[in-house]
Amino acid sequence: MTRRKFLQRTTLAALGSAMGVAYTLMEAKWLNVNRVTLTIPNLPEAFKGKTVAFMADLHHGPYVPLPYIRHAVDMANALKPDLIALGGDYPHRGVAYVAPCIHELGRLRAPLGVYAVLGNHDHYDGVQPHVSAALRSVGIPELTNRGRWIEADGARLWLCGVGDYWQDTQDLPAALGCATANDAVILLSHNPDYVEEITDSRVGMVLSGHTHGGQVDLPIIGAPVVPSIYGQKYVHGLVQGPVAPVFVTRGIGTITPPVRLFCRPEIVLATLA
Repeated sequence: MTRRKFLQRTTLAALGSAMGVAYTLMEAKWLNVNRVTLTIPNLPEAFKGKTVAFMADLHHGPYVPLPYIRHAVDMANALKPDLIALGGDYPHRGVAYVAPCIHELGRLRAPLGVYAVLGNHDHYDGVQPHVSAALRSVGIPELTNRGRWIEADGARLWLCGVGDYWQDTQDLPAALGCATANDAVILLSHNPDYVEEITDSRVGMVLSGHTHGGQVDLPIIGAPVVPSIYGQKYVHGLVQGPVAPVFVTRGIGTITPPVRLFCRPEIVLATLA
């Protein structure tokens, strides 16, 4: 090979690598709306066709700037969902990122309300009290091991949540409260691995995040890294657990490395059926 050809090929390889890295960084902020239909057992007619915007894993921090969080909030509001559920991991690390992120989430609007649970990153570095206080300050109820009735046209749905599977406790009986086997129940659990421990058939659907879809989802291979003890099972989408199904979102932000490949970040817009 001549020196000229060597330099040409080396230059093309370097450009290709640079473009590849640039794309993975771009995809990490290429926010998508994932429209799905979720079948909820015992769902009253009044709730059929209602929409739930599900947002998780914002990870506001050095790699997920505030303008991107603001963009996600604006996108969610533009969808005009009937209800908004937040699945945890609001700051990436550190108390400095809590208030700005939650302040932006305070702009979310839905006629049936906005509700939240916490994730593992909402406990790291001692930020949990700050996250909970910030949610209260913007009027977003935190459903950690508790629930409440969502009412529409004389009908009702029980929305509840549990603490993070890695960093908190899960008191499902307290979360389910007075819901009966004849009620429609949606449970928020940041980590989908918790679905494997659910034995109460009152849980009709679980909404989770945490896995980020792996952030990198390669053809044939799938996601090389998934923060789940069940491997690829709960990486993304609708999955049937032992008792209840769970929908796992790819999330909005990223952790280190701050890249995505074939795994766009998303806001889930679920139509209830």
